[in-house]
Amino acid sequence: MAGVSPSAKTFTPKQGQYLAYIHLYTRLHRRPPAEADIQQYFQVTPPSVHQMVVTLERAGFILGAEQKIIEVAGTGPATTPVEGPSAST
Repeated sequence: MAGVSPSAKTFTPKQGQYLAYIHLYTRLHRRPPAEADIQQYFQVTPPSVHQMVVTLERAGFILGAEQKIIEVAGTGPATTPVEGPSAST
């Protein structure tokens, strides 16, 4: 792939779905999702969500799962303002 370093981390399609959900949820709600939010969205059991969160954290894709504050690695704090249309249109 062009522009991707050989040391770039790769993830499975399912991990990508979880990462996308966590990222978009955080942008929309200005806080990361709880494991219960992820469970409800993906319609899976609590142990399944927890295992995926642990796996993503160990792989370095998310930060703070042990503190129950989930942040997609490299995207900045969860309080990053959501960009929208400018008020001066």
